[in-house]
Amino acid sequence: MADDDVDLNVDDVADSSPDKKKSPGNGLLSGMLKWILIAVAAIILIVTVVVVTVKITNSSTPEVSAIPVSKEYIGKKEALSWYKDIDQIRTKTSDTTSHIVSVQVYLGYKLDDQKVSAEISQRIVEIRDFLRRYFAQKKAVELTPLSEDQLRAEIKRAINDDILGETAIKDVRFMIFDVSE
Repeated sequence: MADDDVDLNVDDVADSSPDKKKSPGNGLLSGMLKWILIAVAAIILIVTVVVVTVKITNSSTPEVSAIPVSKEYIGKKEALSWYKDIDQIRTKTSDTTSHIVSVQVYLGYKLDDQKVSAEISQRIVEIRDFLRRYFAQKKAVELTPLSEDQLRAEIKRAINDDILGETAIKDVRFMIFDVSE
């Protein structure tokens, strides 16, 4: 009878052997790796489809070289008053074989702004001296018709930043711009 009380289960003994330990993390780790691989494969597939689709759609559309602009959408230029009392400036360039620069500059400012006009009049000597020095520092190759826009922008910035105080000019134009040997 004592033998009947002991219920030995051979399967339980085999499962408890140290060689075959099962941890709950093994199933979780393999399941997580499976889903990570599926996600990476899905991302690669989506990126490939998008790249191929973009290439196909871009190859069928013609390139646009310029966007046409309607006259209705072109902004109107601001009307300016012009300070014209700056005499013609003549100076030599900084080249080894000096060239002579003759320039007459008009300064544009906000329409009928008497404050700007008065300040330009008060600082006309400084403006003329600046213009003379500015053109004397340039070389003849820098004084071409193609570089006029850059020259005008530099002059405008310098006059506004260094010479004028509370007021500012809006534009600079050359009425005479000659460079000769």
